[in-house]
Amino acid sequence: MNPMEKAGWTPLPHSSEDLERAKSAPDTPQTRAATYRLAWNDEEFMTRRELRPVRLQLELLKPDMILAERGIRSTVILFGGARIPEPGGEAWAAKNETQKRNLEENSKYYEEARKFARLCSQQSASSYFREFVVVTGGGPGVMEAGNRGADDVGAPSIGLNIVLPHEQAPNVYVTPELCFNFHYFAIRKMHFVMRAKAVAVFPGGFGTMDEFFETLTLIQTGRMERVPVILFGKSFWHRAIDLDFLAEQGTISPGDQDIIDFVDTADEAWEIIKRFYRL
Repeated sequence: MNPMEKAGWTPLPHSSEDLERAKSAPDTPQTRAATYRLAWNDEEFMTRRELRPVRLQLELLKPDMILAERGIRSTVILFGGARIPEPGGEAWAAKNETQKRNLEENSKYYEEARKFARLCSQQSASSYFREFVVVTGGGPGVMEAGNRGADDVGAPSIGLNIVLPHEQAPNVYVTPELCFNFHYFAIRKMHFVMRAKAVAVFPGGFGTMDEFFETLTLIQTGRMERVPVILFGKSFWHRAIDLDFLAEQGTISPGDQDIIDFVDTADEAWEIIKRFYRL
């Protein structure tokens, strides 16, 4: 194989070259027409409903290629509420005094998420940040704490943001080159679990529940390998869900509850992961 072939050389023009050539075309009614634009450079065309399968594929492919190029082989997911404030911070999402009091109380999980991410990232450093890389939804609250914990020890971390009616901006601790944005929830969820070696779930709302139960379903049905699934906040989760009740009702099998571990601290959670992978 000659050096040009090793470098991925091809006798065919690269798409970027054709894009530059198209820009230098004469300015005529024909070249100004939308039909003349290269298909993949035509935003109006690419956002048509009929192109949804292509957009789904692109959303799967883009982060996958970038993470592979970075050498990232496995991740640790941090799911949790966007509304949980940093200790001492403002409970901005509270709608009444009860919510304000509870969100302030739950701010302890921000600190535990941050510490847990530091522990994961210190382990990640031993693989040159290829294994146990922290990944979050990229937003505020517990997500911010996860990316911040990685940043505390100089480790990269991933943020999988999504476009929402009220725009979710990435938190400032996500590694910029690993900050992604999604239109499709389904593809975002795939990227969460595709490389997951552990799943840590902190107190949260509908979004957290959705991600948590989808992960449980994948493991229960054998569509995903068994990995540690760790719920932070025993008192919160024992009130929020009752898996023993589901087992008693026969809607899940006895023993399905054992997919989950309950902890209160980052140290407890990391010990579970260490035992599971014999680190």
